Amino acid sequence: MAGGWTRDGAVNEQIEASISDELARLRAAQRQATAPSRTHCAECEEPIPEARRAARPGVQLCVDCQSARDARYRPAAGFNRRGSKDSQLK
Repeated sequence: MAGGWTRDGAVNEQIEASISDELARLRAAQRQATAPSRTHCAECEEPIPEARRAARPGVQLCVDCQSARDARYRPAAGFNRRGSKDSQLK
């Protein structure tokens, strides 16, 4: 039973969509980890140290490029991602 302005099952659909999104992200990360490590960065072509390649299987970026990418990353909000009116009323 849904409350507010949502139809029955809308909350479960939102939860299932969130789970599907996270599973897709994890599967993509797992595929990257099984890929061979690069010897040079994919963005700047600087050499990637052997220690980094051993520590992170499937590494594609040098530390500087990965740090810059991590700084730009914003995780998806876990609450009210899909903008359901029911969750806005709480």
